[in-house]
Amino acid sequence: MRATVIHGTRDVRVEDVPDARIIEPTDALVRVTHACICGSDLWPYRGELQIYGIGGRTGHEFIGVVEDVGSAVTTLRKGDHVIAPFAYSDGTCEYCSAGVHTSCVAGGYWGGKGDGGQGEAVRAPLADGTLVTIPDTVDLTDHSLVASFAALTDVMATGHHANISAGVQAGDTVAVIGDGAVGLCAVRAAKRLGAGRIIALGHHADRLEVAKRFGATDIVTVRGDEAAAAVKEMTGGGARRVLECVGTDESFNTAIHACRAGGTVGHVGVPIGGHLDMADCHMRNVGIVGGVAPARRYIPELLADVLAGTLDPSPVFDMTVDLTDVPDGYAAMDERRAIKVLVRA
Repeated sequence: MRATVIHGTRDVRVEDVPDARIIEPTDALVRVTHACICGSDLWPYRGELQIYGIGGRTGHEFIGVVEDVGSAVTTLRKGDHVIAPFAYSDGTCEYCSAGVHTSCVAGGYWGGKGDGGQGEAVRAPLADGTLVTIPDTVDLTDHSLVASFAALTDVMATGHHANISAGVQAGDTVAVIGDGAVGLCAVRAAKRLGAGRIIALGHHADRLEVAKRFGATDIVTVRGDEAAAAVKEMTGGGARRVLECVGTDESFNTAIHACRAGGTVGHVGVPIGGHLDMADCHMRNVGIVGGVAPARRYIPELLADVLAGTLDPSPVFDMTVDLTDVPDGYAAMDERRAIKVLVRA
């Protein structure tokens, strides 16, 4: 089968690899119909954070069709259309039971030495606990629906997690740091939760237009301390809920400084730095809560809204490529020519 493999900085190739196959009785074999390129895929692509390892398979966001199941799988059958959260989990351990599926004692992540989502097929371990089925009645020729399902694998769930971590409630003022796909989905999630005012911070006009479509009421285009000062001026002291959706030192510190005393920063950006203004957090009682999103926990409720027609995160995808052209998709995202790329496998 064909799959995407990383060979070094800005060197991603689509190659022939061993076919995905069932190994354990709890596995399912999933034929990938659509995958995504994630913002976090750009870290190894740029040589900054090697999450897959040189020679590893890439991609952790995909939807597809079940081709076969192991003898112990009870909730899935051949032909089921499924959504795969970006981490697999058994759904039964202490951490899964507490809603922290990404810390599952038996779980793990797609890609690296295992099958990656950017390929023709994936061996899905712990299939019963991991995969979420899409109803048979859904029209899978509807591009926006398919794109929305693909967004649930990671970015929509991650944007939602930022809100949950920050404690966003109806009527809140929320500031969102970052105009990538996660930041945009965080804006949409804040709107879904009833936030009264949503301030989007970013630097790209096309992305900020999507933020407005998703519910942003205010836009800030300056950076760093200037951006934090702008939020404080707009809100009379800072936003009580701030969502950090980038992961750099600058974005974290902007989030901290833009937060109101006693407020909370919900962070989901993969940390790439580590030099945070903890003194400001301490002196103003600003909480920092968050981390990697337990997408499996959130997908069912978000899927219900997509199926009901009340949630459509598909506009975060502004480029679609075939599997053969995945390297072009990486380049487009790296060069900020695309927000997020959908891959037709």
